[in-house]
Amino acid sequence: MSAPVGIDELLERVRAGYTRVDAQEAYAAASAGALLVDIRYQALRDRDGLIPGALVVERNELEWRLDPTGSHRAPEATSHDLRVVVICNEGYASSLAAASLHALGLHRATDLTGGFQAWKSAGLPVVAGDGPTAAPPHP
Repeated sequence: MSAPVGIDELLERVRAGYTRVDAQEAYAAASAGALLVDIRYQALRDRDGLIPGALVVERNELEWRLDPTGSHRAPEATSHDLRVVVICNEGYASSLAAASLHALGLHRATDLTGGFQAWKSAGLPVVAGDGPTAAPPHP
């Protein structure tokens, strides 16, 4: 058994395993076919809006929805080679989520440094948070 670590050290360790992207890089990746995945909870999406075209998947459903071999996968989860950019509110939970996707074999998964707030601050597209972009609930 390994020694316990604090969250700051854990974040540092998981982030060392892949290259994170900034808002402009995430926008360019989406334009090139990457899947943006918004894991923020409903209240934040309602308050701050949505990224057009992003797949909304609650954090507790992420692995089930993005596992390309899973029975509850989202239609967008087509391959382990899929480029995925996970987005949370400020870029912390998304790092842990990206590491979890790597453990599932989604080797091109990354996350957005600064999260949705960085996207919005960069002046990138945002729409009102009441659109039908959410994935259907897990049965």
